[in-house]
Amino acid sequence: MKNISVQILSLAIWLALSSVNVTAEDWPWFLGPRHTGVSDEGPLTLDWTSRTPPVMWKESIGTGYSAPSVLGERLVIHHREGNQEIVSCRNVETGKEVWAHAYPTTYEDPYGYNNGPRCSPVLAQDRCFTLGAEGMLVCTSMTNGELVWKKDLRKEFTLPESFFGIGCSPILDEDRLIVLVGGQPNSGVVAFDIKDGSILWQAVGKDTWDGVETDQGGRKHEWSDDEMVVSYSSPNIAEIHGEKHLLCLMRQGLVSLNPRTGIENFHYWFRPKVHESVNAARPLVIGNRVFVSAAYQLGSAMLEVDADGKRYKEVWRDRTNMLAHWSTPIYADGCIYGFSGRHENEGELRCINAVDGKVLWKTIGYEGDLKDLSRDQTTGHIIDATTGKEIPYPYFGRGSMIQVGPRFIVLGERGTISVVEVNRNKFVEHGRFSLEQITYPAWAAPVLSGGKLFLRSEKWIVCLDLKVNNP
Repeated sequence: MKNISVQILSLAIWLALSSVNVTAEDWPWFLGPRHTGVSDEGPLTLDWTSRTPPVMWKESIGTGYSAPSVLGERLVIHHREGNQEIVSCRNVETGKEVWAHAYPTTYEDPYGYNNGPRCSPVLAQDRCFTLGAEGMLVCTSMTNGELVWKKDLRKEFTLPESFFGIGCSPILDEDRLIVLVGGQPNSGVVAFDIKDGSILWQAVGKDTWDGVETDQGGRKHEWSDDEMVVSYSSPNIAEIHGEKHLLCLMRQGLVSLNPRTGIENFHYWFRPKVHESVNAARPLVIGNRVFVSAAYQLGSAMLEVDADGKRYKEVWRDRTNMLAHWSTPIYADGCIYGFSGRHENEGELRCINAVDGKVLWKTIGYEGDLKDLSRDQTTGHIIDATTGKEIPYPYFGRGSMIQVGPRFIVLGERGTISVVEVNRNKFVEHGRFSLEQITYPAWAAPVLSGGKLFLRSEKWIVCLDLKVNNP
């Protein structure tokens, strides 16, 4: 009997240990499977106070700001080398290229940022969809990278000049690929048939915004034929009161559409007064409410959608609590967590109460005494004067993050990688580190799939092992 008990106990221990397999999820498009930056993977190693996760592989790539996407054993990164935009499919275990599809580009960023793609690939079982900085929409085979169809949005639509090229990731909904094209006069949002790229519907523009009352002293908006419609906020599809809403934060404000038909449900003016400004953070749906936020002194607002889905009320509006530049905030534990600030030196990670928008806490990313920090004059690296050791850059700046259970994985714009608690009461960190390959500007959001964390800089893509039984 004793031997049987020992065997049962040994079997239980073996089962427990062998069950430490990651509950894996694909990350097939921008901000993950639910378009929210939230992952249900686990268990993972998310305490880095004594040990940092090992690097599985690292590969040099071309320029761009687009995060990679992952489907099964394939990772797709969209980048630029020379005068070509390249759709590159790689093995997630090794980073080695499986196939690539390239096409020419002449895009030059007018503000001196890099000239690579800004939009994350959208992956389906047999198709890969990418959108380049000049507006080349491409569908390739996930099997071998062969071209299925392509659309040059500049030639097919009237696209006024924009600030930073095309930078809004498409979204897949059944047989529709929905793209914020930004075309005049009413092609702000276009749905393409995934089979052949044909147009299914187009909406949003002059018919939406001409004559709408703004928040500038009640002045009504007067539409002009050269007005920018382009958005840098990727669309989101969510169920509200049992109906699907396609939520698009355009340059002029928020629009809700029926994703099947493109018919408008409602619109809400939400635009900075500054001309050189963009809306870039994605709309965040919390039950029957929609949260929007932007920098450029605009702030944030919470809307509650009526049961008919056609009307809303403004629950609260605040111009100082959260000013999300491009990083989409995350809702957790009754709060909204996100990065606020237009410029790097203004960047703060903030937690605000979703009920009333009040700021509960904020941090620049460093809670110690700044007098304890110095800069190595040779390398430029930050030194902790108390220990004499080099430390990761102390400030997050305008960072980005994803959520995994009770933790956030934070990426500061100068490459600081941190684990932070989902905690409405205070900022609590569980370790940080940095990698020489992930440097400023680290503006692409982290990607998590199969226990692997993928980080992208302007020159590198790095894969880290977060599994609890990693070597």
